[in-house]
Amino acid sequence: MELKAQLNEDLKSALRSGDKVRTSVIRLLTALIKNREVEKRGPLTDAEAIQAVSASCKQRQEAIEQYRQGGRQDLVDKETAELAILQTYLPAALSPDELQTLVRDAIQDAQASSPREMGKVMALLMPKVTGRADGKVVSTLVREMLSKS
Repeated sequence: MELKAQLNEDLKSALRSGDKVRTSVIRLLTALIKNREVEKRGPLTDAEAIQAVSASCKQRQEAIEQYRQGGRQDLVDKETAELAILQTYLPAALSPDELQTLVRDAIQDAQASSPREMGKVMALLMPKVTGRADGKVVSTLVREMLSKS
């Protein structure tokens, strides 16, 4: 099912059940996707919608860290609950082995042999791993594998 359609269905069921946190998170996510569609001047693909969800998850994780440092456990709990809801809309995360295989394949496809060609590899790889792996982890792995070759 398309992500936007699933969000609409989940919003209806959250409203029926009276789940205020889920309703709020889904409404915010729907608004974020709508804003990105306005910026793009057209509908988002599922991959672009997943990027929006991923960006929202990343914001929540950063907020959780900031609230922990500030000693605000109440806000940490709130953000953690919202993050858990958002993560249900992301594809399953890649295992380290799957990620290494994808990186190896992308390096071969790009015919890259040095860290200077990292951009080519990342351009091939990121559409495949968006929402399924952290970009920093991916770039670190690509850099390591290109340094070895």
